[in-house]
Amino acid sequence: MRSQTAADPRPDIPLLPGEPPEAWQYSIQLPHDPLGPRIARSTVRVVLAEHGLADLAELAELLTSELATNAFRYSGGPVSVRLKWRDGTLRVSVWDTSANRPAPAVADIQSEHGRGLLLLAACADDWGTFVMEKGYPGVGGKVVWFSLERPARSLVREGGQRIVSV
Repeated sequence: MRSQTAADPRPDIPLLPGEPPEAWQYSIQLPHDPLGPRIARSTVRVVLAEHGLADLAELAELLTSELATNAFRYSGGPVSVRLKWRDGTLRVSVWDTSANRPAPAVADIQSEHGRGLLLLAACADDWGTFVMEKGYPGVGGKVVWFSLERPARSLVREGGQRIVSV
């Protein structure tokens, strides 16, 4: 049966095998350190696997790695990564101390940099940025985020009768 949590509005609908609960979120704060992007990737992989979302892990890792790498490259302070699952959508947000919005770079075929926003635009279901004013939550900076939607699935009884769509 569906695990019942305070955030679960549909406790009577059974979970599919490996289906995550309706809503959860995790945050990790990372110091300004070259190991940060790798730790962010590993965290995303483990959290998604533990919540039955391994099908989203590879793409979420790639996009998180791009955002975390840019945060470490272009800001001088700590970085925060948040994963949030709700209503079949994973949203990953990366906060850093720089208030400068990322701008698409023109990368030639031999460039090692400049493709992160292109990857976001091509692979994420949605993405965006917003600048946080100083004073909220006190440090300013910006957030770059993306979302990935999990395709709807159906629970089917023997005989082919569909009983629940999720």
